Amino acid sequence: MRIDIVTLFPELCDSFLSASILGRARAKNLFEAHCHQIRDYTKNKQKQTDDYPYGGGCGMVLYAQPIADCLRAVQAQCAAQGRAKPHVVFLTAAGRPYNEEKARELASYDAVTLVCGHYEGIDQRVIDAFGDEEISIGDYVLTGGELASLVVADSVLRLQPGVLAEEKGYQDESYWDGLLEYPQFTRPEVWEGRAVPPVLLTGDHKKIDEWRGAQSRERTRERRPDLYDGWCESHPLTELPKWKRGENMRLVKNDEQLALCAALMAEGRRAVCEAVCSEQYLEMLTPQAHLPVLQEDKKNGWAFYLHYTKDSADGMVGVCHKTGEIGRLFVTEAARGRGYGPKMLDFARKKLPEHPHPTLGVLNTNTRAIALYKRMGWRLTGSVLHRYDPADANAFAALYCEELEMRYQG
Repeated sequence: MRIDIVTLFPELCDSFLSASILGRARAKNLFEAHCHQIRDYTKNKQKQTDDYPYGGGCGMVLYAQPIADCLRAVQAQCAAQGRAKPHVVFLTAAGRPYNEEKARELASYDAVTLVCGHYEGIDQRVIDAFGDEEISIGDYVLTGGELASLVVADSVLRLQPGVLAEEKGYQDESYWDGLLEYPQFTRPEVWEGRAVPPVLLTGDHKKIDEWRGAQSRERTRERRPDLYDGWCESHPLTELPKWKRGENMRLVKNDEQLALCAALMAEGRRAVCEAVCSEQYLEMLTPQAHLPVLQEDKKNGWAFYLHYTKDSADGMVGVCHKTGEIGRLFVTEAARGRGYGPKMLDFARKKLPEHPHPTLGVLNTNTRAIALYKRMGWRLTGSVLHRYDPADANAFAALYCEELEMRYQG
């Protein structure tokens, strides 16, 4: 691959491309890099590259002519090497946001030319005439495009064969698969009282990979919900946890079983509401308070199922054949993390064959559940079932939250 940088500071860019990992790769001719001084292509004695903007305003604008002549020279050099016409990228604050997907796309070209803006920008006419695209590396402003061009160059060149020791070196990193990278640890095993997670010391690579995957998903969900939302929709759960011996679902038929449901519902709602509800309200979430709610639900057409593990009830879910709703999905604290939730949701959906697109409600603060449901084929409908506002006179919410509707799309 050949990469060219058109800039007012070629020495700055060239020194970066000659250092560290990229420098070693460049010395081995794993890629070709050239940094071009815009001033060398000016036609005035002063080597001036900019002038005042038409229409007024502060700052200076780079001329079109020297940049255009520089780009023509780069094109001629590429042609002489038998290369295709280079893909030209202008680094501007008005460009499209840069990400790993774009880095992989640029890495596929045989030749890429990066043009660094400066001052108030570049005459738009040369961008329109030569540019294939404009890129921005973030929602902030730099004094020049050199740092931005080096960010793009680094992220693209490291993907070239042989630049990194092994392909896994970049495939495991943040953004490659749409997620942030898992946390890393090295020696010593204990540093200032902080120990390395025990699973990393087991040598069990299957467990280590599972831990790293879970950490990566959790990090992304908490820090970059925008990334995680897209990842969930593009990474459906193709296989649910398998049902184990001694694990089964039972239809609630008697008062004793309904009382078990009330206890499960009380515990589950306390866990879900803890972060958003007042202490006074949480104290009201008792089995005795939920039993009449479930009894009324049954009168209105709801059927409830208990999840049992070796004759011990540790989860519940409800379905309404009249409306096609699924609800009251709860798992005891002791049983969480075993995959019971997705299995019960799948079980409940299949209990509603007359409703191919059932619905459910979930608090917008329960991002973990929303992510799981999306991976199982559920999508937010845009409808808000309930709003809980601390400003309301009779509110029990400590923080504003909403119950959102989701519909199964398959």
